[in-house]
Amino acid sequence: MLKTNLQSLRLESTFAGGKELALVSILFSVIAATVAGFVLYGAYYGGITALLLRSSFFSLVAAAAMLFYALRYKSVAGRAVFYLFALAALVPGPYLWHYYLDIVMRGAMSIGQDKWIFIALIAVVFVFVRMAVGWALITLMALAFLYAYFGYLIPGKYGHGGYDLSRLTSTLMLSTEGVYGVPMGVAVEYIFLFGLFGAILTKIGTGEVFVDIARGLTGRVQGGPGLSAALSSALLGSLNGSAVANVVTTGTFTIPLMKRVGYSAKLAGAIEAAASSAGQIMPPVMGAAAFLMAEMIGIPYAEVALAALVPALLYIFALMISVRLEAGRLNLARDTEAGLQLLVRTLRTKSYLLLPLVVLIGLMISGKSPTQAAVMGILAGLLVCPWKKETRINVFDLISACKETLSSTLPIVAAVGAAGVIIGILNLTGMGLMLSGLIIELGDGNLWAVLLLTALASFVLGMGLPTSAAYLLLAVLVAPAMTQLGMETLSAHMFIFYFGLVSAITPPVALAAYAAATISGADANETAVESMRLGFVKLLVPFLFVTMPGVLLIGTTTSVVAAICFATLATASMSIGFSGWLRENLPWATRLLYVVAAILIAWPAAATDTSLFVVSARVLGVVVFAVLFVKAIMGTKADTFNRVKA
Repeated sequence: MLKTNLQSLRLESTFAGGKELALVSILFSVIAATVAGFVLYGAYYGGITALLLRSSFFSLVAAAAMLFYALRYKSVAGRAVFYLFALAALVPGPYLWHYYLDIVMRGAMSIGQDKWIFIALIAVVFVFVRMAVGWALITLMALAFLYAYFGYLIPGKYGHGGYDLSRLTSTLMLSTEGVYGVPMGVAVEYIFLFGLFGAILTKIGTGEVFVDIARGLTGRVQGGPGLSAALSSALLGSLNGSAVANVVTTGTFTIPLMKRVGYSAKLAGAIEAAASSAGQIMPPVMGAAAFLMAEMIGIPYAEVALAALVPALLYIFALMISVRLEAGRLNLARDTEAGLQLLVRTLRTKSYLLLPLVVLIGLMISGKSPTQAAVMGILAGLLVCPWKKETRINVFDLISACKETLSSTLPIVAAVGAAGVIIGILNLTGMGLMLSGLIIELGDGNLWAVLLLTALASFVLGMGLPTSAAYLLLAVLVAPAMTQLGMETLSAHMFIFYFGLVSAITPPVALAAYAAATISGADANETAVESMRLGFVKLLVPFLFVTMPGVLLIGTTTSVVAAICFATLATASMSIGFSGWLRENLPWATRLLYVVAAILIAWPAAATDTSLFVVSARVLGVVVFAVLFVKAIMGTKADTFNRVKA
């Protein structure tokens, strides 16, 4: 038993020897548990200065990252270099903690020893980002440093006086404007904490409850496994906020089940990928960028989550329609092992495992901070898990949850560290404001032109960067331009957020689709294209944030209700048009009419616009959709009646 528990803490490596691997695994697990305890203490009790909290967190995480990535190297010398980087990573946090009062007394002006610590810190950041994220952020950081140091050589308004090592040290390390800026604060206060919450709930079996509830609700419907995959993946994704993690968690169960009832490998993988990516937009625990958004805008996270609810439900609604219609087209079997009995049995025997989620949502609604709610949710999970033998967890399971949380957050922490450097330099040099003005000039002052440029930039950055990094850069550079042109602040940030996320299912870097294809055995790019077709709402709904902010619950009650109704009808019509089947295969002309009806219903104007043209367009769209839909249903009933009569 002890050997099995220790094995769960073991890292993977084909190069390190047994003793070395065991030692590194133990050190990584110890750091993970330390980080978890540090974050939980800071989240519940507070009182730790932001600079000290963030720097200590980053030192621990970066040190663990160096240990983690060292095991990838075959040569002993290569691993030794990373172990030295791990020691270097441990220095800045304790250094700032020890000299904090002295730093405050001298107004965060750097001295000689500060510069050496800063050089070590930046070296660690570069190595960390290279290993966890890739070359895209490395390039951007390098360009930012070059611009900060040699900007005096650039003529005109885009040049500046130049900033030396001393000034960069003061800004990027001795203040909360650089590496230890707001993004790092979000990582320590929200991202790791909610990741730990999801990991513990997964350990005690809450994820399995979601899968069984979804199967109970949809299993007996034609194509039920596909519907249950979509629903369960979206529910589980609302806990972990990671599309790829969601795929590998639920996909191992749902993809084989879908293939067994007749879904092709490509379609099964696409459904899982599209459904899993819903986790980043589904409250209560969205992706890391949602927490960053709340801090950037300066509003409570609960408001961001509430605003994201309707668009997330629209996405799942469209996905469920598409999955159900695909099942009808393929005439698939039903999941005979699922249904109402499974639902009742699950609720009777395992519903107590949902209590932590109820506690989390209830406390956030009551006004508690997300961090306090998450801590209490974790505590609730630990209190309910001993109720039954099969859900009990031991100390090793807890450490394993900490280890898994730390492993999954390494790329995010690397990304926010790099983004903090870039944003700090942009603010220091004033380039951020100048680029916002340049974007308005490129768009010729036209909001729609700026939106298209923003969508393209978000999509491209989303391919090369984690969602959090892509969002942060665009929130600093583009969001101000969008708000200057009259867009609501929350709508602008949510627009960027959505287009940064869509890269999870769109080629050429569709990580969620590729993970699903690995499980299903289908071609990765074909799976990505299919998942993009199923998840098209992510590409279209963001534009509704501009014309109908009511879908984000912004505006009067009338405008909110009208926006939700129009968006729902347009989503249904577009889903049928993209699917190409409703009781029978639809001709291209009919499919086109469904798409046109959706466009007319969601005409780019305010939901309460009563001008003759807008009202006529929307009425025409509703009529076209209603006629086509009723005709399909009545035609099917007539065919059934004739067959019975014959």
